[in-house]
Amino acid sequence: MARSTSAPVSAWRTHGQYEYRVVTIDRATSVPDARRMLTEEAEYGRWELARTRLYVGGERKVWLRRKIIKVASTL
Repeated sequence: MARSTSAPVSAWRTHGQYEYRVVTIDRATSVPDARRMLTEEAEYGRWELARTRLYVGGERKVWLRRKIIKVASTL
């Protein structure tokens, strides 16, 4: 079984109190590889799964979101 060498494509968006990241996963990427990649994003980047979409042809788009943390100045 061949492994995909292409990296997933991502885009960043901000909406309301959440920051969104859209990740496009190639159809050649296996489900365990995609799961591992999304798990790492969730653990280290504090992302949570907002939405997934599977398109005809096997391409997947995954919407990740995380809360925007606004730091107030204490000076």
